[in-house]
Amino acid sequence: MNDSRVQASTQKLLELLEELAAFTAPGLGVTRLLYTEEWGRAQTFLQGKMAGFGLKVTTDKVGNVFGRLMGRSPEQKVILTGSHIDTVVNGGKYDGAYGIAAAMIALQDLQKNFGQPQRTLEVVSFCEEEGSRFPLAYWGSGHVTERYDGSEAENCMDADRISLQAAMAAFSFSQSVTDTDGNISKSTGARNDIDAFVELHIEQGIILETTDTQIGVVQGIVGQRRYMVKVSGVANHAGTTPMLMRQDALASAVEMLYVLEGAAKAAGAPLVATSGKLEVYPNTPNVIPGEVLFALDIRHSEEEELECFCAKILSLYHEIAAERGVTLEVIPVLHTLPAPMDTKLSTALEEICLEQGKTYRMMVSGAGHDAQLFAPRCPTAMIFVPSRAGISHSPEEYSSPEQLAAGLEVLTAMLYELAY
Repeated sequence: MNDSRVQASTQKLLELLEELAAFTAPGLGVTRLLYTEEWGRAQTFLQGKMAGFGLKVTTDKVGNVFGRLMGRSPEQKVILTGSHIDTVVNGGKYDGAYGIAAAMIALQDLQKNFGQPQRTLEVVSFCEEEGSRFPLAYWGSGHVTERYDGSEAENCMDADRISLQAAMAAFSFSQSVTDTDGNISKSTGARNDIDAFVELHIEQGIILETTDTQIGVVQGIVGQRRYMVKVSGVANHAGTTPMLMRQDALASAVEMLYVLEGAAKAAGAPLVATSGKLEVYPNTPNVIPGEVLFALDIRHSEEEELECFCAKILSLYHEIAAERGVTLEVIPVLHTLPAPMDTKLSTALEEICLEQGKTYRMMVSGAGHDAQLFAPRCPTAMIFVPSRAGISHSPEEYSSPEQLAAGLEVLTAMLYELAY
């Protein structure tokens, strides 16, 4: 695109990101959790925007929103692009939202400049990816790719003991929004009509910025294991219980987390291990903790290495529990395989960057994304743009207009190659 078109598209993109950021719960940054009021208003807003862009709007049973630009060969499978609408608590305005907004602008620009595509193009706003409200992730893309069938919703609870099923039931997903033909429809969820998926996202890391690179061409996404670990001891008086006669759940958990850090450092890159959540009961200064619940997040780009490390850590945890006289319960929460991106699509992205004169690098994503659920089912590609100081999941999350525009240009060219 020429400079004036790029500037106009970039301005529309920035405005759309600001409009989306306004749909947030009170507090710092952007908080838009699955099936909350602000989440519902954001999805309804996007339906209206997509319809205004001339797209056919549909929703499915979990609240994913789709905007379709019909192709001249409707019998051919769809080219899908987009990202997720939910955020973490006190997150930023770019994570997820950038991929949705840029996809909408790209489809609008392609239609305006080149008319109807040969193959159908579709933008998606996935209802959820983060796992911030309920102890599961990829609820939106997981339905499209058949990772979930819906039965998970009944017993999945948030921190207020509201079930996923109950939270979802509060939304009908049939808002009074129409497409250019005056229609809005719903689908059941699972899709087998997708030929390729392309996701544009901020890097959420520091590699592109520190290497002064405009575009990251993602080669693969790491696999993840998430667990909730419950350590149960005996709550007792802090003053009258001798040190050698205690079954201290917190002291046991602390030893486990210390072992986790040491083992992860010894394993070396690209393995990373984190515990970002800790709950102590009864959480009183003069009572020995009787129960501790903590989270584990372990990631690696190689499945075998990831599996071996997790088995080793959990074995050590059972040893610690036995030595300290506490009981241990490990609850698997998430299991995603490492996901390589499609080599042909990655090569096409390289060629686009070269044609556009943009600097790029091949890289692995240490963060999980909706794209990893599509990778086993259809050709999938991811495009990264830099994040300032590598900060994400924070109100300080930022990518410059120039960086966002570069990603939009690459995405638009990629969708042109695939659909026109």
